[in-house]
Amino acid sequence: MKRISLTFLFSGMLLMSYAQPQVVDQERFAFEPNLEINPDIPPPSQFLDYPLGESFTGYAHIVQYYKQLAAKSPRVLYNEYGATYEGRPLVNLVISSEENIQNIDDLQQTHIKLLTASESEAQTIIDNQPVFTSFSYNIHGNEASSSEAAMQVAYRMAAAKDAETLDILKNSVIIMYICINPDGRDRYVYWYKSMKRLGRPGVEPKDLEHFEGWPGGRTNHYWFDLNRDWIWGVHPESRGHTGEYQNWMPQVHVDYHEQGYNSNYFTMPGTTPRNKLLPDSYESWSKVFGDANVAQFDKHQINYFTRDAFDFFYPGYGSSWPSVMGAIGMLTEQGGHSAGGRIVETNDGYHLTLRQRIFDHYTTSIATIKASAVNRKELLSYSYNAWKPSNSKTSTKAYFFSDQDMYANEVVNVLKRNGVKVYQANSNFQIASAKDYRTGSSVKKTFPKGTLIVPTDQPRSLFINSIMERNMTIEDSVMYDMATWSAPIAYNLDAWSTNGSFSADMTEVDDMLASTGEVINPNARYAYVIDWSQRDAPKALAKLWAKKYNVRSAEEPFSDGNMSFPAGSLIILKGRNREKANNIEEDIKAISNETGVRIVGFNTGRMVTGMDLANSGNRPIKQPRIAMMVDPPFSSYTGGQIYFLFDWVTELPIERIRTTALEQTSLPKQGFRFGGADLNDYDVLILPGGGATIKALFGEKQQEQIKEWVQNGGTLIATESATEFFTKENSDITEVELKKSPKDSSEERSYLKYADREDYFGKRRVPGSAMNAIIDTTHPLAFGVKSNLYSLRFGNNVLQPSDKFQTVGYYHKDPSKLLVAGYASEENLNHISGQAFAGVANLGQGKIVYLVDNTQYRMFWLGPSRMMQNAVMLLPGF
Repeated sequence: MKRISLTFLFSGMLLMSYAQPQVVDQERFAFEPNLEINPDIPPPSQFLDYPLGESFTGYAHIVQYYKQLAAKSPRVLYNEYGATYEGRPLVNLVISSEENIQNIDDLQQTHIKLLTASESEAQTIIDNQPVFTSFSYNIHGNEASSSEAAMQVAYRMAAAKDAETLDILKNSVIIMYICINPDGRDRYVYWYKSMKRLGRPGVEPKDLEHFEGWPGGRTNHYWFDLNRDWIWGVHPESRGHTGEYQNWMPQVHVDYHEQGYNSNYFTMPGTTPRNKLLPDSYESWSKVFGDANVAQFDKHQINYFTRDAFDFFYPGYGSSWPSVMGAIGMLTEQGGHSAGGRIVETNDGYHLTLRQRIFDHYTTSIATIKASAVNRKELLSYSYNAWKPSNSKTSTKAYFFSDQDMYANEVVNVLKRNGVKVYQANSNFQIASAKDYRTGSSVKKTFPKGTLIVPTDQPRSLFINSIMERNMTIEDSVMYDMATWSAPIAYNLDAWSTNGSFSADMTEVDDMLASTGEVINPNARYAYVIDWSQRDAPKALAKLWAKKYNVRSAEEPFSDGNMSFPAGSLIILKGRNREKANNIEEDIKAISNETGVRIVGFNTGRMVTGMDLANSGNRPIKQPRIAMMVDPPFSSYTGGQIYFLFDWVTELPIERIRTTALEQTSLPKQGFRFGGADLNDYDVLILPGGGATIKALFGEKQQEQIKEWVQNGGTLIATESATEFFTKENSDITEVELKKSPKDSSEERSYLKYADREDYFGKRRVPGSAMNAIIDTTHPLAFGVKSNLYSLRFGNNVLQPSDKFQTVGYYHKDPSKLLVAGYASEENLNHISGQAFAGVANLGQGKIVYLVDNTQYRMFWLGPSRMMQNAVMLLPGF
């Protein structure tokens, strides 16, 4: 009996073993096993001590493998081009033949000459120069399979000895950005390893290891999507890889991604809308590379699709930015993503493994390298022609904007980081026909000295027109991302363009622009004043608070007869800071130098116009205690942007409070507690989006407590969809009314064909479009903002202006003048026009601030961002 039991038990163990899902199928997903390989170069599996796909690899181990690969192979150069916020190195490899690597500096310099070469010079370069092919892996940290695949790709190109590989390397320079987002990747990998099942792999989609926690590993340290930042370079990761990219200017670039695990592999070509400024042959070239991938997928029976889901309209992706830089920029999307784990069961019962995801990305990488080498001359010719300004599809000759605008320096620096030449006028000049961005009309205009000029007659003309045009042509309204990104509009510049010739005495802007600090009358007897319309005035205020200065904010404009200052300007009265008497001059100079702001000293408080400096109408403003709610249902993107605005740009402390720790307490006068912190410990509470699900967070008692906290002096800032909760329709806190878009009960909708649904409903949404807005600059929420603003609109819900709250920003009342750039139907324009998107409802001693539109979208749509700074820093004192 014992013998039978043991046999039965052993048999059961075997059955259990056989039933285990196979995480690594090395037979089906083998990496070209018949290649002749240099045995002195270690494959990733040997270095890691496990086969690729068995586990996710920590970033530090990936970096160490590449260092070893470069040390072992004369075909490989290892380079660090920057570091992340968390200090991880940003790495790229250069791979080519041994001879090419020995001469890489000469090859690189010759290649860059192609940007400005004459026809005859270009032909010589094209006949003799290798094609440059580059790859960016793992820009979304939790799309982690591509960095694993990159190790095998680099090893294969470093170690293979077959004739085809040697010929490819002779005719190619391969640049590999091994992981664009190391911080996000490690956040995901550490989370996954801590959650994975150590016994039977968790194939079940509902298992915990397939549900990554908020904010997830997709984003960087500040929760930004780096695949929207290629143009703007807000973050070190983006500035690093786009700067390094421009040292090579490849002909082909592929950006590697993942999508949901139930989706099959996407390869080029994509779908509409497209950037219509790209060369006509871009589409056919994208098909060439897509067909190369398809041929391999057919061979290996890998599921794939093309011409669907992904458009290339927005030029800030890793596929579209290289395209406006003269390359064939392309996207791949592997099924898997964060929820894929090591293995997951798809909706058709298939076990999708990490090993397959690695194999698929490896396969397309090698197919792209081969196709590039085969088409070397033609691809070099493509880039040469894309870089020629004479081939531009637009007639715009130049763009102009004022050097006096708050964010003019940012736009200049964005352009310069992208290799664009920017000039500044040395004297006044005139344009016969200048198109005004705000009105869209063309007028004869005289531009003052200092005007910034961006001519299109330069190799980056395709890039320039793609980000500077007032409005891009849109093929259809159903798009993957936003409908406009025009830099002059995003930064709320006074800007113009011209299609005609122009003449101006101008000098190239050589260096990155930064405001230079200056203190006028540093030994002033009475007070110091900081003009609030300066770009970094909020940072100066944060530094004054950090040094414990008493500061006032002017309620209205004022002037001493020589200099004028707008409402909101900061006043530091020496009589209210007498304990700082020994340090104030030194502190003022230091703050001016550190922030680049101009500070003016006054020997008297008497003003010619407006209130005197010590008038009680100039409000004392104290440093607020600020909390922002994070965790579901709030938006990690919006939360990250607000946190970045204050932590990095303004340098003002802001506490991020988890809503998962939200608890109601019965202790007297304590109301809500956030992770042990009483709401009454804060002066300002920010809600970054969240939508209708906020209702589940704030029940009837919580609403009463929030209302009481506001009435007692709190400032609540509701942004984007969070604003909807604080309306009459959704809570009992205010009488502010929401204006929802009218229901569509048309007969057309009732009989809508299934195939027409996406297009029909796509045209009834507003997909990130620029609207003309009017701002009440007399209100503290708008101090430092222009009276005319471009606001970025997503969706249809707006607020109805009424006496229930103070409207600070509203959309142009004339629907025909409302849309500046992007897409919006006539129905939506009629619905939105004249409605409010920014305002303040007073409640007892406190207030609720409504910011329906994102005021710092991706930290490049900066025109409205001062309103968020005002809401946090100034409004509690008014």
